[in-house]
Amino acid sequence: MLRSHLAWLIPVALTFSSFGLNVQSASAQATDNTYDFTVNYETLVEFQPFLPEQNIVRATITGENTDAPYGLTNFTSNTYGQSEPRGNNTFTRFNSDPSVFGITGEVLGDRYYGSGLNQLFGLANDSAEVNPIEGTIKGAGTITITGGTGIFQNVTGKIDFTQNDKLSLDGTPSKGLATLKFSLKTPRTVPEPTATTTLIGLGVLGAGFVLRKHHRKKTFN
Repeated sequence: MLRSHLAWLIPVALTFSSFGLNVQSASAQATDNTYDFTVNYETLVEFQPFLPEQNIVRATITGENTDAPYGLTNFTSNTYGQSEPRGNNTFTRFNSDPSVFGITGEVLGDRYYGSGLNQLFGLANDSAEVNPIEGTIKGAGTITITGGTGIFQNVTGKIDFTQNDKLSLDGTPSKGLATLKFSLKTPRTVPEPTATTTLIGLGVLGAGFVLRKHHRKKTFN
């Protein structure tokens, strides 16, 4: 009698243990993929007048690093900027959204890309100071990520950056170096149950078979 009960408990225990394994697996998978990395890009910076009467310019920054992770070897950043004097220097605040400066226009943005499918898109909020005596442009800020492609589908996060450029005085783009710190997340897809579902099914079938056999033996006796 005791042996019969033990035989009945074994497949049932397997069934519940299999179910527990499946729950733990799903819980472990229901997390985010994280991407934290830093890239140094060689940059070109160009300013163009937009609304001179309000000291507003259009800024375009391009960057390149052939060894950047995930194929993000290039970026292009387009923003508006409004300048004001600070002693001998000029301080400029930049933003992708023209309404920040009380003007109308197209919302610009950043694009990080390469030759593959992986891309990132974002909106910049930063500032820079031009020192004509030292011949430098020093800037810093944050890009809020708004989307992506490839492995960065449904991405969220930000990029914090600092940038140092040599001020060009002949009208050509200023050359420099930007350090970008990426902090990104993408949702991880929970896989459909496979092997554990099979174990549960086998356990249920086994329990049913033992119960049926036990019931027939009891009826016969």
